[in-house]
Amino acid sequence: MSQPSVSAKPINKLALIGTGLIGGSFALALKKQGLVGQVVGLARSPESARRALDAGVVDQAEESFHKVIADADLVFIATPVKAMDAVFAQLADCLPEQALITDGGSVKQAVFDRACAHLKQFQLERFVPGHPIAGKERSGPEAADADLFVDHRVILTPVAECTSAAALSRIHELWVGVGAEVEQLTLAEHDHLLAATSHLPHAAAFAMVGALLRMEERHDVFRYAAGGFRDFTRIASSDPTMWADIFMDNRAELQSLIARYQQELTVLNRYGRL
Repeated sequence: MSQPSVSAKPINKLALIGTGLIGGSFALALKKQGLVGQVVGLARSPESARRALDAGVVDQAEESFHKVIADADLVFIATPVKAMDAVFAQLADCLPEQALITDGGSVKQAVFDRACAHLKQFQLERFVPGHPIAGKERSGPEAADADLFVDHRVILTPVAECTSAAALSRIHELWVGVGAEVEQLTLAEHDHLLAATSHLPHAAAFAMVGALLRMEERHDVFRYAAGGFRDFTRIASSDPTMWADIFMDNRAELQSLIARYQQELTVLNRYGRL
């Protein structure tokens, strides 16, 4: 495991919207590298506040969106992708003048469209869409890991006519500072490639495990499952609600790939190549 770069300039306050695996890991990574002074997280309940505090993900938890955002240098949005619509709507009314925005969503065009629907142009210039290609099947602040992004790719998808060069440089610098390998793609390139490498495999895993669960002999099937099958069930154990949102947001790309996959299965079935 390579050592993260620590040349990035620290930020004073991170506003964390979503204190689970991705958001929590980003906060812990910044803390570990001395790249943040304070992390304030949005807590939907006293219980979620307690969990985020106990995990060390946040230094302070607030139920008020305005209190979380106040004086922030960076807002990291780590909610499910559909929930980002409401986040952008609130940010439009209270984003501090100096604050940058980035996110960890698994689709990018739909997230950017949601940002455009609410943010003013000068706010949109400070939004750098991003997607860390790292994760676990576990969720919640307890799963957060300060080293989650080390030697993993983070894809940034700046929009040429909107994203400021200064905002892009700063977000790039912070991700490098926590050990990530940062690359840039367009929104369309990201959604096309991730549909193939992530969204289709998850859809296939959900479909296969769902089909097997409906077999009468399903107990024997799972009893005798070996390593390859466990890999599929591990993928299928991911949050189905979160993935349903991702599938819907990237449905055109995913439908095209599912059609290709079905064609290949048909060929295998027709000619006995199994």
